[in-house]
Amino acid sequence: MCKDCGCSITDSHENNHHTHDKKTVEVLTKILDQNDRQAESNREHFDRYGILAVNLMSSPGAGKTTLLEKTIETLSDQIKIGVIEGDLETNRDAERIKEKGAPAYQITTGQACHLDAFMVHEGIHHLPLKDLDIIFVENVGNLVCPASYDIGTHINVVLLSVPEGDDKPAKYPVMFRSADLLLITKIDLLPYFDFDTEKAIGEARRLNPKMDVIQISTKTGEGMERWINYLKMKTALRKV
Repeated sequence: MCKDCGCSITDSHENNHHTHDKKTVEVLTKILDQNDRQAESNREHFDRYGILAVNLMSSPGAGKTTLLEKTIETLSDQIKIGVIEGDLETNRDAERIKEKGAPAYQITTGQACHLDAFMVHEGIHHLPLKDLDIIFVENVGNLVCPASYDIGTHINVVLLSVPEGDDKPAKYPVMFRSADLLLITKIDLLPYFDFDTEKAIGEARRLNPKMDVIQISTKTGEGMERWINYLKMKTALRKV
């Protein structure tokens, strides 16, 4: 976990608790204010080129990279996609994307548990913006910290995979409140897991009534058409 978002800060000294909290809030407020200004600049950059920017967030292993691979395969002759990849280490995900024919830039965050707007700004300048319609930002696998950072995208998409369990919206409310779209992934595994889709969707929509929901499997293709149509619609709106 990183120091920037405060997730690593603990206080075992009760006498210093209030002083510590005040200083922590001041530092975090300053960091978030600076981040939000850069995020707005990023959004303006995307808007200038008519690009739809999509922030993909989830726990590790929910299927973000595989979803991107399938999306690129499906849309390669219709919509031009670029990807900014975020991970603690390695450039493996970016290499997977490049193998599918899409430009990608890898950001390795080291110990940081999320991408911020400044990292995304760096990635923007390593992609051929004039040739792209959509830029996906694959955030670091984490259901906590990425939700607190505006990175300058237009849409927040949260993936929740069947093996994770249907209780995640209730356990990680901040993430699901920030989502424009919830993708319930790996639904081909529903027969093998005790996952109640109605419960998961109900909890998510209790937190965020305006959230769209798509159930999807990249293995069987179920739900992929709805996902692709969603992207086409959102991309068309950016071009108006």
